Amino acid sequence: MYERRRRRYFALMAVCLVLFVGAGTVVRLWSVPLAIAMCVVAAAIPPLAAITANRRGPDDPWWDERDGHDGHDDR
Repeated sequence: MYERRRRRYFALMAVCLVLFVGAGTVVRLWSVPLAIAMCVVAAAIPPLAAITANRRGPDDPWWDERDGHDGHDDR
């Protein structure tokens, strides 16, 4: 479960880096507005990558769940 999220995170961040580097080195020579648009898209990817990496899966326990505990206080 965690490995899949880690791969998605690194894939998104790799796309982000490719967009930034490509916009700054290659695309700006032909089209500055396209390079700016690529940078804007690349700037939006890191928050999405963080959300993807931290999203709880269907089999993941919730932050306050414990094994065998139903969530009620037994006082």
